[in-house]
Amino acid sequence: MKNIPDKMAKELNELAELPDEQIDTSDIPEIKDFSNSEIGRFYRPVKKQVTLRLDVDLLSWFKGQGGRYQTRINAVLREFMETHKTT
Repeated sequence: MKNIPDKMAKELNELAELPDEQIDTSDIPEIKDFSNSEIGRFYRPVKKQVTLRLDVDLLSWFKGQGGRYQTRINAVLREFMETHKTT
């Protein structure tokens, strides 16, 4: 980690050396039931800028749906990909 003050770096190193049983986690109890968790909530895939030629009517339709049209195009392509994956 860069740009961490010496005092904080020392404290982090000391914590890293502690055995698990000596770490007090009473204020953050362990979660054992993940049935209500959301898959991918914090995952953000890496994006790559590309040039893509689309039919004018297709692009106009996506833009006409409101802002973030590129995100919606990406979502449509992702759904298509997931539907057509081979195992």
